[in-house]
Amino acid sequence: MAEAADFQGTSPSPARRWLRRTGAVLAGTPLLTGLLQLPAAPPAEAAAPAAPRAASDDGSVAVSVDSLTPGAPAEGDTVTVSGTVTNKGKKTVTDASVGLRVGSLLDTRSSIDTVAKNSDDIGSPVGAEIDDKYTEKFSKLTPGVSQPYTISVPADELDLGQDGVYDLSVTLTGETSDQPWEQTLGVRHTFLPWQPDEADTKTKTTFMWPLISTVHMTAETGSDEEQTPVFHDDELAEEISPGGRLDRMVALGKDLDVTWVIDPDLLASVEAMTTRYEIPGENADDKNAVGGHQAVAKRWLTEVQKAVADKEVVALPFGDPDLASLAHHGTSVTGSLRHLKEATDVAAGTVESILHVTASTDFAWPVEGAVDPSIIKVSTSAGADKVITRGDTFEGGRDLTYTPTAPRPIGGGTTAVVADARLSTVFEGDMARASASTQAVQRFLAQSLTLALQTDRPRSVVIAPQRTPSAAQAQTMAEAIGALQDSTWSQPQDLTAAAKSKPDPDAGTEVPPASAYPKSLRKQELPRSAFEQIARTQDKLDRFKVILSNPSRVVTPFGRALNRGMAASWRGRPAEAAIYRSGVETYLDTLSSQVRLIEKSDTKLSGRSATIPVTVQNNLVQGVEHLVLRLTSTNPTRLEIDGNAYEEQPIAVSGGHSQSVKFTTNANANGRATVVAQLYTQDGRPYGQPVTFDVKVTEITATVMLVIGGGVLLLVLAGFRMYTQRKRAAARQAEEREQENAADAADAADADAGDAKNPEASEMRPTQESAPDTREDAPEQPSDPAPDTAPESADPSGTGERVDR
Repeated sequence: MAEAADFQGTSPSPARRWLRRTGAVLAGTPLLTGLLQLPAAPPAEAAAPAAPRAASDDGSVAVSVDSLTPGAPAEGDTVTVSGTVTNKGKKTVTDASVGLRVGSLLDTRSSIDTVAKNSDDIGSPVGAEIDDKYTEKFSKLTPGVSQPYTISVPADELDLGQDGVYDLSVTLTGETSDQPWEQTLGVRHTFLPWQPDEADTKTKTTFMWPLISTVHMTAETGSDEEQTPVFHDDELAEEISPGGRLDRMVALGKDLDVTWVIDPDLLASVEAMTTRYEIPGENADDKNAVGGHQAVAKRWLTEVQKAVADKEVVALPFGDPDLASLAHHGTSVTGSLRHLKEATDVAAGTVESILHVTASTDFAWPVEGAVDPSIIKVSTSAGADKVITRGDTFEGGRDLTYTPTAPRPIGGGTTAVVADARLSTVFEGDMARASASTQAVQRFLAQSLTLALQTDRPRSVVIAPQRTPSAAQAQTMAEAIGALQDSTWSQPQDLTAAAKSKPDPDAGTEVPPASAYPKSLRKQELPRSAFEQIARTQDKLDRFKVILSNPSRVVTPFGRALNRGMAASWRGRPAEAAIYRSGVETYLDTLSSQVRLIEKSDTKLSGRSATIPVTVQNNLVQGVEHLVLRLTSTNPTRLEIDGNAYEEQPIAVSGGHSQSVKFTTNANANGRATVVAQLYTQDGRPYGQPVTFDVKVTEITATVMLVIGGGVLLLVLAGFRMYTQRKRAAARQAEEREQENAADAADAADADAGDAKNPEASEMRPTQESAPDTREDAPEQPSDPAPDTAPESADPSGTGERVDR
């Protein structure tokens, strides 16, 4: 909205100042009347015009106001203005003089904006120059050369009247060779707030001091026990180093009465730097750059702890998610609000563990305070009941002539804390130049005083500056807050107290419609595809974590990385945001693929049954469990797995190991059968890629089995026959030996008897071992040759003749 609060109340002014101003006006009236009656004078003799003409480009001079102290003077102070004058033309300026002029009272906030917009317009009205003794003169100004000036004037000499903001201008007058008369060649308008006495009702002012950075940490961590974090750059070290942006924010804010608004991700990232961290080198596959800013990180955290002690701290959701993008594009994607809830849940704990203070998580802060009903709904979905908005996008009220107090009840127990737009945006832009910084400080003080003079009602004003001020912007903000804290019209207040202050019944409480949301902000939002990618990555993480023996090593870094993927700091950097989100998803895919099945070649199966081994490999540091390995036959009529179409076996593999699992198979017919091995989580969801291979079944036929069986039977019968024959032959030989032994014993007995009768015959008979028995009645042995056989023939035996061997 364009704020309606443009009219301030009046306060009594000293009679002396009023008389002096009235006298000056009356004294100038006859002179002006006389000048109007005079004929036009030639240019060379003309007096300086009441309304200075714009000088030609050749004679223009740039005037800067680099310092104005004090910013809000009081009675007895001396106002000192310093800066430079630069001849930007081609002609030398002679008889130059720099002086101060106090213009009219700027009694509305919009009039201050107008003067600020035309601060270097030499055609704009200027007041009468202060006494000539408070000027600085230059005999000449050479083209392209700058000259410094400093003018000090007692506040009493400025002829200030009633309380309010005055247009204070620094002008340079002089002559050029082609325009040899005194004229205004350069001007710089600024503001001089004037309220020397303490106000009866002071404005309670809350200044939000944001401690927020961009995303620096990745989802990747080292495989060591400490899980060494990996940063995608080392820019955070620059920000927290002495003189860096965040270092200046802490150093400046510690002495101010402000409310610290902190992104817990920043604290977590700096804490991660206090031990050891890695940064990808030129080769993205090598983590060869080790961060060496541990001492810097520790010092910065210590300074933050000191700065926020006994101060109010508001913790934003982890990663500072873009609430507007989430409301406009993310709510239609399942799980998006879950990330906001998780980011809010860890916020307070992160701040407390690092800074040792209790932080409030009751506030939501959409980008630039722009809201619509959907943004309000999302902002409060995670538990916040106060939404920080801004006056230029929120209705002010019913034709109010003043700026209403900040809190506005908008229904459902939610309060919109409306920050003042003019005070919140005054520090944007390049504040590195001293002139820009000084102008911002004076404009801030001017708007604050004008706001305070609008009404005697007690009000709470909230100032929500840009999220990531530069070091120069932070310096300017600190100067403005310091001057405001020393002023007579304002007093500091915490954000929580401001939100709880009594609302103005006449203030508007209607949330702007979606059509009123600024188009410039909508163009910078994260697209729906970003939230779809985050949801896809979360789904992969959910499937991955259930198999891990220590899931927190993965869930925590990836959960925080997904929060960072929704950060408001990605606005205006869509390519970088997409690279970051893709990096998170790709790294998770890499980790998940470390648990996989080893590829198998085709297998031959001979016979009706066999075992098939399948190997599971785990290249993670930690073990995996709660997995099931399923082996499935696509043709169970040909090949069965343990009598079924498939078989499952539980899997648990230690980190860095592999495990082989054996499955029993049964063949029912010859041919090829395709087999699929697939890992599953316990809830039945596939995990990883399947492994497919063919099993060639070479089952034995019935005919071949009969032939082989017959052969085996013949071998058995032949062996049995040989065994029987040998047993019978051995029995006959034993019987024959017994018979021979008995016969020999009988013969010996007969011989002994004969010898006894005829001793000579006994001496002449040979023994049995020396001569064969030639008796016809001797028993015949099977192996004995037939008696009287013919000599053996050398010819082959006849046909059909059986030869015993």
